[in-house]
Amino acid sequence: MSDKRPAGPDHLPLRPGMLLKGKWNGHVYRLERPLGAGSNGQVWLASRGGAPCALKLGLDAADLQGETNVLASLERGSRDRPSFLLDADDARLGGRDVPFYAMRYVPGMPVRKFVRRCGSGAFKAAGGHLLDRLAELHEAGWVFGDLKCDNVLVAPGGQVTLVDYGGATRIGRSVRQFTEIYDRGYWRAGNRTADPAYDWFAAAVLWIHALDGERLLRLTRSLPPQHRHPRELMRLVRSHPTLKSMEIWMRMALEGRFGSTREASRRWRECAAGLGGGVPDGIPGWMAGMAGATLALAAVAAVLWFSR
Repeated sequence: MSDKRPAGPDHLPLRPGMLLKGKWNGHVYRLERPLGAGSNGQVWLASRGGAPCALKLGLDAADLQGETNVLASLERGSRDRPSFLLDADDARLGGRDVPFYAMRYVPGMPVRKFVRRCGSGAFKAAGGHLLDRLAELHEAGWVFGDLKCDNVLVAPGGQVTLVDYGGATRIGRSVRQFTEIYDRGYWRAGNRTADPAYDWFAAAVLWIHALDGERLLRLTRSLPPQHRHPRELMRLVRSHPTLKSMEIWMRMALEGRFGSTREASRRWRECAAGLGGGVPDGIPGWMAGMAGATLALAAVAAVLWFSR
């Protein structure tokens, strides 16, 4: 791949119907429509020989090489599944060589559009699939990093595709890219070191944004930095009828209290099925005490009633 830098993602002269030919591998791609844009490139729905794919054209080869390394890692860990990474090459564009890569594409729609079209309850199926995708990534040694509504596509059945790996970061390093309202550092809930819990936090905020975006954005505009805290997010969760059904999972995700992403996925599905059980281990003592006192009072009241 070339090491020449385009001026910037918004300056790439791309348009629907344009044909791009790989300089080294010779594959020809037809651009269909944009899927999104980040700080280091644009992602397009494209087709090659009639088959759809997601095509990312970037600002420099080093950035895209890192992303292709992530996709190659996923491929090594999922030999029984179709390839994630389809091609990596340069295309001649605007008088210069522009690096790109193509990856597998599953038809879908942005998260917020999915919720509007399929109903708020449909997010429960999508949430489990999203955590499955993140688990594959984490088990390969990477964190997605810049997890947000714009980077997640959902098919009508709830299947999830992650469309931009520009923020993917090796576990243990500083997160390469993030969006403030999804960032646990912004909410004073932890640092920006890449670990699975960083993605769990962002996944929780993603669903708050998808289902209650207006109130979330209003909160971020009105809340002074020193008052940012996950408890403010939990207030949104508890006061929203659909999110409230996932309250236990949301709390555990915002506090980073799962043992693994596979556990996070399992707990999500349990909560979605109404099998979430009680509050997870480690609830505040005062809350447990209140619950015990309530049961004791109820027992005393029952004895007094039947002894009359």
